[in-house]
Amino acid sequence: MCVLGLGLIGGSVMRAAKAAGREVFGYNRSVDGVEAARFDGYDATHSVTDVLKRAAETDALIVLAVPVPALSTMLGHIGDAAPRCALTDVTSVKAAVLHTVQDHGLAERFVGGHPMAGTAHSGWAASDRRMFVGAPWVISVDDHVDPGVWVQVMHLALDCGAVVVPARSDEHDAAAAAISHLPHLLAEALAATAGDVPLAFALAAGSFRDGTRVAATAPDLVRAMCEANSEQLRGALDRAIDLLSSAREHLAAGQPVTDLVEAGHAARMRYDSFDRPEIMTVTVGAENWRDELAAAGRAGGVIRSALPVLGSRG
Repeated sequence: MCVLGLGLIGGSVMRAAKAAGREVFGYNRSVDGVEAARFDGYDATHSVTDVLKRAAETDALIVLAVPVPALSTMLGHIGDAAPRCALTDVTSVKAAVLHTVQDHGLAERFVGGHPMAGTAHSGWAASDRRMFVGAPWVISVDDHVDPGVWVQVMHLALDCGAVVVPARSDEHDAAAAAISHLPHLLAEALAATAGDVPLAFALAAGSFRDGTRVAATAPDLVRAMCEANSEQLRGALDRAIDLLSSAREHLAAGQPVTDLVEAGHAARMRYDSFDRPEIMTVTVGAENWRDELAAAGRAGGVIRSALPVLGSRG
């Protein structure tokens, strides 16, 4: 397996894959990041030419873990050096990545992925082999997806300790806008608002700390994920702004903000009790397998152990 980008998520994938017994090697643009990975006993290089040559020779699964702005350049290198390798990614947007992969003629061997895990820290030093244990790992089931590549990505996610959530790219992006990208912008707004109040930081405790945790994320990373999912995020922002504007109007009129508070509380309670049934009966490669997995994921289903594969005796 070949990991391109050894930051927080790529580094954690590398650590988790090696801990699971996989042969894994990787690339990082930063020499310091490469040296840090090597110091910890990992096989890393800062030569993209060398790492992709090795990936092609070993028919490795390539994991794209570079920032969104660097994807096109990296895909160009892959197209030149390792176009037949199975390919996945760990990016927080799926439709934009798929379109970029298609532009480079690599969609046939590509299955999008997104582990829903992370911290506000970045770089190899922040990576953790247990980062994905119990976390949802979205794997795309778009119409083009090859079952053999999909199974490889499924096994990677399971080896890393995650539970697999199958989803179509556009549906993933709509959900990610609501539960990931919007919270980043709300955290930034909350932190900026408090920063304008002289006494605020002196009084800040749990609510402020928890509500602004992701505002500590590197600004370039936040911009990249939000801007890459602009269309879906605008809709989520519109909904949040409508709710907050209504609450403001109620407060200005001396009326209670019952609607927003109770709706938010009820939604949080549904989340706390949300059931994740195990997906067990779908056979990868069978007729309509992609549609069946998308529907199961939409209903909250997850894959906790490897699904059967059409034509496989295992």
